[in-house]
Amino acid sequence: MPHLLLISTSTTHGTGYLDHCASEIQLHLGAAGRRVLFVPYALHDRDGYAAKAAERFQAMGYGLDAIHQEADPVAAVEAAEAIFIGGGNTFRLLDTLYRQQLIEPIRRRVAAGMPYMGTSAGSNVACITIKTTNDMPIVYPPSFDALGLVPFNINPHYLDPSPDSTHMGETRETRIREFHEENDSPVVGLREGAMLRVEDGEVELRGAVGARLFRRGKEPAEFSPRARLDFLLE
Repeated sequence: MPHLLLISTSTTHGTGYLDHCASEIQLHLGAAGRRVLFVPYALHDRDGYAAKAAERFQAMGYGLDAIHQEADPVAAVEAAEAIFIGGGNTFRLLDTLYRQQLIEPIRRRVAAGMPYMGTSAGSNVACITIKTTNDMPIVYPPSFDALGLVPFNINPHYLDPSPDSTHMGETRETRIREFHEENDSPVVGLREGAMLRVEDGEVELRGAVGARLFRRGKEPAEFSPRARLDFLLE
């Protein structure tokens, strides 16, 4: 069964990088000393991103290896103890995963029990497709089909409509409703500070804030932290 931690954002207001989810990461990865394979493909400055992640993971007690610095990325995935895919632009991330021929190796390792962790775009690519990302298509990946580690989609950084706003453009809810005019998969609107833990056939909403679930033909449903959403795996 997959062992996943899907986080809406790497940084919440007033906190540092991964501070708000550090305890969940440590629970997810287990004993200190484990090495994590980091995938920084969603950002242009991969070296800078990797250095930032390595410093934070070291503070949590883990080593970190950046996949873009490995001679053979596929072999690095095959040998990894755990994998972390960071945020940035989802289209660039997925395009690079395809070009590096990493889709199937990651699927295979996660199916075999390797812990997977994603933030923002890294959570997007764990889903069926990247069609519910907030990002601009700055590159054109071979497909919008993603890793498919879970049978639903995520909209990270989900924002509720503000009743006091004078903005006349589409809300996030409107965009997700448009998605369901053409697609069937459920969409979890993960607010910043929320995350999903998927383990042993269970899905639990973690973090300090709730999430909103959108399903085709149904009204959105609100869920609070610690809620179980196991039915999403059906």
